[in-house]
Amino acid sequence: MNNPIEHDPLRALLVSTGAPHTDAHATERRDADAEMARVLKTAPLQMAKDPSNGTIAHWKHGALHDVVEPMTDHVIMTYPTGVQRLERRTGKSVSVGAARSGVVTIIPAGSSARWDIPGLVDVIQLYLPQTTLERVSREAGASDPGQLIERTGHSDPVTSALLMTAAEALEGNAILDNLFRQQLTDLLATRILAEHTGAPTPFEPITGGLSPHALRRAIERLRSASNTDLSLTTLASDAGLSRFHFCRAFKESTGLSPHAWLRQQQLEKAMNMLRDTNVSILSVAKVLGYASPTAFAAAFKRMTGETPSDWRRRMR
Repeated sequence: MNNPIEHDPLRALLVSTGAPHTDAHATERRDADAEMARVLKTAPLQMAKDPSNGTIAHWKHGALHDVVEPMTDHVIMTYPTGVQRLERRTGKSVSVGAARSGVVTIIPAGSSARWDIPGLVDVIQLYLPQTTLERVSREAGASDPGQLIERTGHSDPVTSALLMTAAEALEGNAILDNLFRQQLTDLLATRILAEHTGAPTPFEPITGGLSPHALRRAIERLRSASNTDLSLTTLASDAGLSRFHFCRAFKESTGLSPHAWLRQQQLEKAMNMLRDTNVSILSVAKVLGYASPTAFAAAFKRMTGETPSDWRRRMR
C-alpha cells in the first residue's frame, strides 16, 4: 500500500517548513486509506470499506514525521490504548495534544498539515464522506453543515466511545457488519454535526415509533436477510422514512436499533441450533453468515460470555 511518490520540490519545501499544502484543486485530494498507508508506512490491522457511507480502519503505527496531504474524506479518529504526544503544524500555527482514551482527532477533508508523533499509536479511524454529513443534516431538517473544526487530541468521550465500538463492525458477518457500520456512521455524523462544526447543527428530539405495518415490514425484511443487500436505506425506504428518522422510530418501537435487533435474533437462532441439534459449530456459523467458525465463536462469546462449545455443553 506504500507506493513511491515522485519528487515534488514544493512538497519538500512544505515538509521542511511545516507549512500546509494548499488544496487548490479538489482532484488532487487523495483517498484517505491510501494517504494513511503512505504516511503511516504500514497496513491497517482491519478495515471495512463502504465508500457511500464511510470506511472504518484500525491501525497500529510507529513514529510519524510527515505532511498529511489533502484527502477526499474527513478523518475522525480515537485511541483505544496508550498515551502519545501529537503535534499538528499548519503554517505558523501549532496544535499539541495527546493520543489517549476519550479524545478525538479530526482532519477535515481537503486540509493538510505536518504531523509529528514520536512513538507508537493505536488508533481507530473513520473516513467520513462530506455527502454523508450533508445527507444526515438534510434528513434531520437542518441547514447545510458548517465546516468541520480541526481537533488534535480533543476531549470528547461520546464520539470516542462510538468510534471504539467500531470493532463490532468487523465481526466477520457481512449482514450484521454492514448494518452496524451504516448505523454507526450516521450516529457519528450526527455527533460531529452537533459538536465539531463552526455552525453546530441542532437536532430536535424525535418521538413516536413505526406504524404497525411499517414495523411488521421491517421485521420481515430483517428476519429474511440472507445476503449483504440488506441496508438501512432499503429498510427506511420500505417505511417511507429517511434513515435518520427510521432508526429512531424502529428503536422507539422495539427498544433496539435494527442492528441490535438482528444480532439478538441471530443469537437466539444460534442457541436453538446449538441446544436442539447436533450440527457442527462450523455449520451454525455458515447458516448465520459468519466468515469463519472463529469469527462466530468470538461474536458469540462477546454476547454470552461463553464459547459456543462451552455453552452447548452447559445447556445439555
